[in-house]
Amino acid sequence: MSETKINRLEKKLLHYTGKAIADYNMIQRGDRVMVCLSGGKDSYTLLKILNQLRINSQNKFSIFAFTLDQSQPGWDDSGLRNWLNDHRIQYEIMNQDTYSIVKEKVEEGKTYCGLCSRLRRGIIYNYASENGFTKIALGHHRDDLIETLLMSILYNGEVRSMPPKLLSDDKRHIVIRPMVYCQERDIATYAKLLQFPIIPCNLCGSQDNLKRVLVKKLIAELAQENKNVPSNILHALQALKPSQLMDRKMWNFIDLEKEREDIEQLVL
Repeated sequence: MSETKINRLEKKLLHYTGKAIADYNMIQRGDRVMVCLSGGKDSYTLLKILNQLRINSQNKFSIFAFTLDQSQPGWDDSGLRNWLNDHRIQYEIMNQDTYSIVKEKVEEGKTYCGLCSRLRRGIIYNYASENGFTKIALGHHRDDLIETLLMSILYNGEVRSMPPKLLSDDKRHIVIRPMVYCQERDIATYAKLLQFPIIPCNLCGSQDNLKRVLVKKLIAELAQENKNVPSNILHALQALKPSQLMDRKMWNFIDLEKEREDIEQLVL
């Protein structure tokens, strides 16, 4: 039964990951894709699915796993190393003590995610540049995108989320998120069935006041009344209507009268 469920889930994840790659032209022939493997369920699943897509494509592209050991207490990557070796995936595990920096700089009770991600991103970008990788793949999924959108609206007053494909600010890196169509529950079940050797994040995982937890709970509650709520939020990211919003940079509200007058002149 579990083998059948694994195959069914893997087929679904392969389909949606392949669709996202095609829809957003994420990977081209000859790409050297650096997969950021944190040791969590999402990045393991991304690496496993991308490796299968690589095999299916007859090595149209290559993959490499990069793991950053941030010197968090209790870090143990022995299981991760064994898993990578068993799957014959090239990798490197780099040690950089960003944990101490985050603990020192962030006040007690504040969220660590912002500074932690900035430090991690800088290291990842540098490594990709030094080793000639053409794409950097991250394991964010559908639920990450819709939660980020609501968090941005509710707490930052901006309509923004995580794009499926991103050119870095310095124009040197292309970041891709191949699992943007995949549901977290499918990924979680898949990871559990395959028994990935998960490495827990003790830094942010110890904080109970993260805004993302509240937003995730809100979406789950709304989905109990209407199961389409999560997919509708994702669709909203792909169906912007600037004329129905209030951003003056995106829509020329000032000159609507002139546009109307121009049309009237044409009619006359």
